[in-house]
Parts: sequence; C-alpha cells; structure tokens
Amino acid sequence: MTIQHTPPVETVGLTKKYGESTVLDGLDLRVERGAVFALLGPNGAGKTTTVRLLATLTRPSAGTARVAGHDVLAERSRVRRAISLTGQFVALDDKQSGAENLRMMGRLRGLSRPAARQRTAELLERFDLTAAAHRRIETYSGGMRRRLDLAAGLLGDPEIVFLDEPTTGLDPRSRKELWQLVRELRRGGTTVFLTTQYLEEADRLADRIALVDGGRLVAEGTADELKSQVAGHRLDVIAADPPAYLRIVERTEKQSRRLHHIPETLTIGLPTDGSAAGVRALLDEADPDRRDILRFSVHQATLDDVFLALTGKEHQHV
Repeated sequence: MTIQHTPPVETVGLTKKYGESTVLDGLDLRVERGAVFALLGPNGAGKTTTVRLLATLTRPSAGTARVAGHDVLAERSRVRRAISLTGQFVALDDKQSGAENLRMMGRLRGLSRPAARQRTAELLERFDLTAAAHRRIETYSGGMRRRLDLAAGLLGDPEIVFLDEPTTGLDPRSRKELWQLVRELRRGGTTVFLTTQYLEEADRLADRIALVDGGRLVAEGTADELKSQVAGHRLDVIAADPPAYLRIVERTEKQSRRLHHIPETLTIGLPTDGSAAGVRALLDEADPDRRDILRFSVHQATLDDVFLALTGKEHQHV
C-alpha cells in the first residue's frame, strides 16, 4: 500500500538517450497527490518520452523515477498495477461492443466474470455510455471512443492516470466532455498526469504545469505563476508598414522586450503590467517618433505567451 505522504510521481535527473540523441535531459518533477499535473511543450520536447518512462514502457538512460512510491526499474509490476495510461490513439477492438471491450479488459486485469460485468456497468454509466453499450465500437464517435478508452483505464481503480495528449483529434464538444471527466477524476482523489499541446486545456484543468523544451524543464508553477514570469498583460502593436515593423522589432529586441512578433500581420507582442503609465511608456519606447505604430491593443497574458516566450530557443533553464 502506498504511503500517503509519498508523491505519486517523482523524478530526479531523469534522462533518456537514443544513441547520440538526448530526448530527455535531467528532468526533475514532483507531482502532488490528487492533483492534475500538466506537462507542456512543443513537438519533440520529450512529453511522450516522459510518460513512457513513468509507465515503465521504456527504460531511462540515467536518473531515477518513482510512481505510486515504486521505482520504475526495480518495481515495474507494482507501478503498472497502480496506474492507467490513455494515449493519443484509442486502443479498442472495433468489432466488439463497448460492453464487450470493457468486460474483456476487466478479465485481462484479473477480475472475475461477475466483477468484470459489475465494473463494466458502473463505468458505462459513469461515462454516459450505457445507451451505446451494445453497439460496435466502429459506430462510436471520436469522443465516445475516447471516453470508453478512459473508462477501460479505470477498470483497476488506478491511483494515477496518465493521459498522453488525450484530446488530440477531438472536436470542441468532445474535448470539453473529456475535460469534465478529468475534473471528476480529480474530485474523486485520483492523480492525473496530463500531456497536451492545447494550452487552454492546461490552463483550465491543471493545478500545476511544467513546461519542457528540448528535453529540459524551462519553467514550472501554476498557470498564474507562469504567466507572471512573462508579464501580467501583453501589448500588441501593429506597424504602419514593413519598414516600420522592422524598426519596432529592432528597438524592442535591444531591450529584450518582445514576447512574439508576426511578420505576416506586422504585429509585435510586448509584455506590460497593463497600467496606463506602463502602456504609454512602452509605446514611447517602441515608437519614440509616434509614426511607426498604426494600432495597438492590450490583452491579459496567456499560456500562449508563456509558451512562445520560453520555448523554441535557448533559455536559462530552471
């Protein structure tokens, strides 16, 4: 039985190499019990590799990782009994019904026939799939398939649920339905480890967020803490023409002020505290002669700003 004060997920110096390529480079993470923890990063940042290491699907090259209090190398079977993993691609038998899939997986997990039937009925009701229980999976929508896949992962009452980009390919309605299921898991005390490229998803769901880039941790905190690292607000200025755009970019680059710049729309995003005085000072800095800026607008900083500011280039790693 896992000791309650033991973190459900903890890594120290976790590293994964494939030949000369380092995919994960000294990752330190600590996940709180009963929380939703989101791992963000661009493609190739090491998110899925991290999940595979924690789920014992691959072995680390260096460092340590403990899941549910168990070492992922020395106690693989105990780790696997304590977790469930739902990936980007639904692992279901299309020719079987939803109920048949769950009963089969329950039996594979060691449940007796009566226990598998009972647990199947409970999960179908919980995930609003009772009406479709006897339909073949090939007739399910993408959202229904993803809900059933998540239900299958809960057959063994796992302590920790790993969701590796679970809403990839889902329409907005199905994505929000899955978000609600994640919230219900959290309310029930289950720890959820989520990887995603949807920044809104992390902002809405996660108690804590880690941002990785190039296999290294570049920032960690709550959504508000991460946003405050970049700016409380963002000032978007639109240049009058391409030469004006280049002048603004040059001025703000010297001051390391830019969050992002979009040449196609002549837009530069600048961090600001949102106050009138701060906005005026920033406009004067970007356009001292008052001829290069055509329009401007002020927005609250988002995780998109954090993502753009902290990934895709060399940073001071934390």
